[in-house]
Amino acid sequence: MDREAVEKGEIPARLLMENAGRSAALLLRDLYPEAPVVVVAGSGNNGGDGLVLARTLGSWGVSARVLTVGRNALEAPLLHGWNIPVLPLPEDPAEADQALGGAAVVIDALLGTGISGPPRAPHARAIEAINRAPVPVVSLDLPSGVSADSGETPGASVRAEVTIAFGAPKLGSLRFPGRELSGRIIAVEIGFPPWDDAACGARVITPGWFSRVRPRRSLVTHKNAEGRLLLFAGREGMAGAAILAARAALEAGTGFVRVMSAAGNREVLQQAVPEATFVEARDLAGVREAVRNSDALAAGPGIGTDGRAAAALRELLEEGSELPVVLDADALTLLAAGELPDPSETRVPESVLLTPHPGEMARLIGRNVGANPIADARAEAERRGATVLLKGSPSIVAPSGGGPAWVSPTGSSALARAGMGDVLTGAAAAFLARGAGALEAAGLALHATGWAAHAAGRGEALLPSDVVAGLGSALLQSGDGATDLEFPFILLDLDPPG
Repeated sequence: MDREAVEKGEIPARLLMENAGRSAALLLRDLYPEAPVVVVAGSGNNGGDGLVLARTLGSWGVSARVLTVGRNALEAPLLHGWNIPVLPLPEDPAEADQALGGAAVVIDALLGTGISGPPRAPHARAIEAINRAPVPVVSLDLPSGVSADSGETPGASVRAEVTIAFGAPKLGSLRFPGRELSGRIIAVEIGFPPWDDAACGARVITPGWFSRVRPRRSLVTHKNAEGRLLLFAGREGMAGAAILAARAALEAGTGFVRVMSAAGNREVLQQAVPEATFVEARDLAGVREAVRNSDALAAGPGIGTDGRAAAALRELLEEGSELPVVLDADALTLLAAGELPDPSETRVPESVLLTPHPGEMARLIGRNVGANPIADARAEAERRGATVLLKGSPSIVAPSGGGPAWVSPTGSSALARAGMGDVLTGAAAAFLARGAGALEAAGLALHATGWAAHAAGRGEALLPSDVVAGLGSALLQSGDGATDLEFPFILLDLDPPG
């Protein structure tokens, strides 16, 4: 984007640098008022951004100095004649620590997005010195040492309290371990032309998108008009998965939920989810009638992977071949084993959503998920003719028809608990039944469950039932989200992961 903006003559490179450095300086003044600032700058564009930041702060009367790393000198004209101290960062660790002394905040403007592999010796030493500083560290665009594409850290990497991203957050800062090292991510607009979707690797699922896209009830409506879902979940003794998925679907606004399950689960299901209607899995006539009166199907949580489960699921998918469907958990295992027809053979691609965790994804693709999960998810989406929601940190959605993947920034380690996948299945199926496409249903469910988990405020004690209870409140959210920063150029403000 940087290169195209310059080469097409839409905006000079120097002006992009000025915009980036000035926006970062404004944020610094807001986050760390009147703090003495030390900028550790490399020789590339990232270093130039840091030089503009230091000059801007200096012109405002803030104490700022620059310590350079690398052989190529930074452009003196960027200082516009201001007397900003620019000195090389000493190689000796004790002298480097002394040079960084007195700062109230350190700016990491070392490497930026263009590096591959581990940082070389002078930059690695500088990163270690930055990390030793007993003050907050702010990284420009991306913590130095973190891969902008993968989030991997092949060598020394800066640990930032805040990362100021220019134009958009970099994918590597949304993927672990890069996400953890990036801290709070604030993306700022610096004058790029409009984004070309075809050139983007991914999109971030945001509150504004959720608010615009989520289904809304008409003022005059009825239960059948608000989505009728048939959920196949829970073999004998596994009613918990069915309960969580059914409750999530109801909380996400579905007008009518039917639960297809083992006969032995009837009593506990009707006690736990009295709002849902029970359909016995072995009652073929009842199942067929339920399919005829449904707008979407969901299958997999706790159904088992034996021959009986496979036969029941094949029957369900054949009867409901015209309906959109979510396949999760045991249904994915059956699909990977060849026990189910491939979605690409029998269904419209936009109507199928697969929701694997990494283990289930490994069974689907025949190997472990690689270093590039977006590529794996895209390849599987194309092969299966389905939208693929690959759960993880972060969760990724690959559209069936190609285009940018979608990334959810709202997940946390607290969601790593049995039953959370059942909740996500129920929420996604609810949005599918209410008329969303598979891609939109996946994004809506990720945002709603992530918001509900955060709002619960229970940290590591978070339970799937807490997320279910918060889905109704998630639907009440509107607007573009909130930030305590009062600048019009803020595009995104993400809290540190936790």
